[in-house]
Amino acid sequence: MVAEAGFFAVELLLVAFAGGAIGAAIGGTAALSLAGFTIVVGEAGNYLAGATPGDPAATGLTALIGYGPAFGPHVAFAGGVAAAAYVGRRERPDSDFPFHNAKDVYRAIGVRPDAMLAGGAFGVVGYWIATLVWTVGLPVDPVMTSVVITGLFARVAFGYPLVGQIRNGILDMSPYERGEIRTALSGDDEGDGTVRPAVEPWATQQYGWQEQAVLGLVVGIFAAYVASVTESYYLAFGIAAASMAFLVIGERRIPVTYHLALPASIAALSLPSAGAELALLVGAVFGVASALVGELAGRVLYAHADTHVDPPAVAIVLTTLLIGLLTTFGIFKQGLIPAL
Repeated sequence: MVAEAGFFAVELLLVAFAGGAIGAAIGGTAALSLAGFTIVVGEAGNYLAGATPGDPAATGLTALIGYGPAFGPHVAFAGGVAAAAYVGRRERPDSDFPFHNAKDVYRAIGVRPDAMLAGGAFGVVGYWIATLVWTVGLPVDPVMTSVVITGLFARVAFGYPLVGQIRNGILDMSPYERGEIRTALSGDDEGDGTVRPAVEPWATQQYGWQEQAVLGLVVGIFAAYVASVTESYYLAFGIAAASMAFLVIGERRIPVTYHLALPASIAALSLPSAGAELALLVGAVFGVASALVGELAGRVLYAHADTHVDPPAVAIVLTTLLIGLLTTFGIFKQGLIPAL
């Protein structure tokens, strides 16, 4: 991220607007996938060049494009999320997406000036929020903090309830498992004939506490290994984000893992004197923790609501906050998440 350029660097505001608008046109998930591919290329270049881990100036394509103001998740993915909320309020898209239309971040909206303007505006807001978090020095990942805030802001800005209608309990996914739908009698339908599940779990291919924990374990170990051998905080994250391309083309069984890879990578590099076994263990712990937090966030902020607020981003915010606190107490030593 090049937040040191400030809040009103005209060239960065313009590129953030363009990135958000492109994210709106191609869809949030596709934008995140392309960011992942860019990060993989950038981090591979860093590894070959021997760049210093945690040095933002040395991360090249990662800082400038993949995780930066051009195509970072806080810009392009956030623009896609906002555009989906905008379009979902105004029309029923031609899609086989089973949940509320405004949650469909897999679909490319295409060249629609109004939706692209909405995405571009949220790209700029996303850049500003991430810059503010970075400038203040909060002990969290600024990019994903911005993703969470802009997702909530889009929900309010376009007239959706902040949480949604809670039925049996905010953590209860059993109505989805029973195949219950929202009905006109209960006042839950959209008034346009749309059929929706009563509860909409985030990432149906992996939801459930046990499923998430096992996934977090294996991805955490994998990410910790990649981070340890390459000394890259972002390479495993880039690989995980790039894999979202499979979801875009319709292979919906591919799990979402970028929120597992990033905290595990940072944690594995936070004990520089530790052996390989301990690094893998720490990565596994943070992978599981992030997976469970993501499942919790999905049940609280996604399942009952009408728009996409990204549970993986929430998980990264909370696990990087824990990393920042552990750094404050001298347990961790890392150069990415600031201490208090």
